[in-house]
Amino acid sequence: MSKHNNLNKLSAAGILISLGIIYGDIGTSPLYVFKAIIGENLITQDLILGGLSCVFWTLTLQTTIKYVLITLNADNKGEGGIFSLYSLVKRKAKWLVIPAIIGGCALLADGIITPPITISAAIEGLEIFNPGLQTIPIVIAIITVLFIIQQFGTSLVGKAFGPIMFIWFTMMGVLGISYIVKYPLILKAINPYYAFDLLVNKPGALAILGAVFLCTTGAEALYSDLGHCGKQNIRISWIYVKTCLLLNYFGQGVYLWQIQNELLDARNPFYRMMPDWFLIFGISIATAAAVIASQALISGSFTLIAEAVRLNIWPKVRINYPSEEKGQLYVPSMNWLLWAGCLVVVYHFERSENMEAAYGLSITIAMLMTTILVAVFLKKKKYPTYLVVIFLVVYGVIELIFFSGNILKILHGGWFTILIGFILFTVMWAWYNARKIKNRYLKFVDIEQYYDIIKELSLDESVPKYASQLVYLTSANFASEIESKIVYSILQKKPKRADVYWLVHVDVVDEPYRCDYKVDHLIDGKLIRIDFKLGFRIEQKISVLFRKVVEDLVANNEVDIISRYESLHKHNVVGDFRFVVLEKVVSRSSMLSFWEKLTLDYYFLLKHLSLSEEKGFGLDLSFVTLEKVPLMVTQSEKFELNRIDNPKPM
Repeated sequence: MSKHNNLNKLSAAGILISLGIIYGDIGTSPLYVFKAIIGENLITQDLILGGLSCVFWTLTLQTTIKYVLITLNADNKGEGGIFSLYSLVKRKAKWLVIPAIIGGCALLADGIITPPITISAAIEGLEIFNPGLQTIPIVIAIITVLFIIQQFGTSLVGKAFGPIMFIWFTMMGVLGISYIVKYPLILKAINPYYAFDLLVNKPGALAILGAVFLCTTGAEALYSDLGHCGKQNIRISWIYVKTCLLLNYFGQGVYLWQIQNELLDARNPFYRMMPDWFLIFGISIATAAAVIASQALISGSFTLIAEAVRLNIWPKVRINYPSEEKGQLYVPSMNWLLWAGCLVVVYHFERSENMEAAYGLSITIAMLMTTILVAVFLKKKKYPTYLVVIFLVVYGVIELIFFSGNILKILHGGWFTILIGFILFTVMWAWYNARKIKNRYLKFVDIEQYYDIIKELSLDESVPKYASQLVYLTSANFASEIESKIVYSILQKKPKRADVYWLVHVDVVDEPYRCDYKVDHLIDGKLIRIDFKLGFRIEQKISVLFRKVVEDLVANNEVDIISRYESLHKHNVVGDFRFVVLEKVVSRSSMLSFWEKLTLDYYFLLKHLSLSEEKGFGLDLSFVTLEKVPLMVTQSEKFELNRIDNPKPM
């Protein structure tokens, strides 16, 4: 049994790792939530009790019931996240790709906003010692170092995440208790009446609700990291995490109770709770927790992009694996895009309170999309229809109310989230739709009618040998079919004689880590098809996988790859392998609508900026031939052509 599977079982190590990996985002929310709830309002009893009640019931309804108890059951062979969830339900309806893409874009936008707001909120605690301190350079320096170290892998520092976050949560719990004992009656805020009263009677209640929502922003990350820690470890660790969070929130409530009828101004109740002698330690631990929260979001963004690439909803990009640890990956292009986005956020918004509006909106959208997909999953699992409807209505209404609270902040920063999310959406949507357009013009033919000519070509010594082993990547789902363009490439474009022809097909399946293959000997010793069934979290290194399959076939005496050249054959030299990749280009597009032309133009621009097909499939470039083929061939226009010279007499 692998170490990965062991950590998915309930254990002390699994619980500690859960603290370090999963709860960075939601765990750092006490740094700014109550500060956002109070805002520019006068501190009153109604605002304190109502805010606490809203936070308590948001964490209970959203995080505990929706995510920890319900959504964690939607695991795809132990893996979670919005694309894993989409893979579970995508066969139910084609339109489900829309909430999946929107949710994925919102989570990526969150990955741009989380590092600036959490690190800024932590560093701003230093202003207590030095009110005129310029925090922006410090925040930028920390963010830049964080993104630089991604390329080296985070497995080493990752081992320290659990203990640091345990210290962080314990510190928050102890601080909260130290204030709650001064005024235990603050616990009456658990009564939902206070939340209801605040939302009904307080002017500007929707804006306050938008601030309250920040307390549950890490719930999506909790589900996304299901595969790293396991359902039971998450559920048990959440008990401790939620307890410490609530103790801290109620402790902040007691602190605010002591300064009623004042304005909060620049004071952050999270830091004001701390004794003076402990403040520097508290700020240091808060900064460490903020860095861990940022790291979790960055790693989550890398995983999202890797899954999107394999699900064909994001351009092929380089994905590196800096360590042996499962799930450790590094996407250079996304790393530096996130870094640039973070710098823009810091320079534009400057302070954490200015980032709050942009922060909540993206996660509200992601949660709404998850609600839709989970409802479809529950229906697929044959839960009673009335339960599915209750789930959809209850959480749809809750999240739409939160969305309304956040939409009010569009002009105050929410526009940034919408802009980033929209740009990401256009990329995913264009890439997904362009593939559908291209597939519409793919022509498949019955491969069996070409068996005789392929066999004869292989033996025809009047045709120069192109390669000993010739390999084509095919998108035909059935062994009985082949693209007409592959037949054209072998027989007509330049007749390609080879000892053995190989057809390789890759099918990305719904299970995350499946890695199977099937072999069809279409012509004994001459034409072989290999079908790979790869999970959406398996790296598509086709060269490596293909080589392993060939080695197995040779070991089983199913194929002979020794060179047929006499001088080499007698010495048992292995023949050469050559891959042919067919790149589809648009030669004429009169058959396309305006939007299809626009989509394909955008697609080819993205394709130019992304990895080539051969690099994307991990092929050894020294053994690859790239052939351009037209995507569509239209009928020639009908016109008359007159010959004007006199024909010569016979």
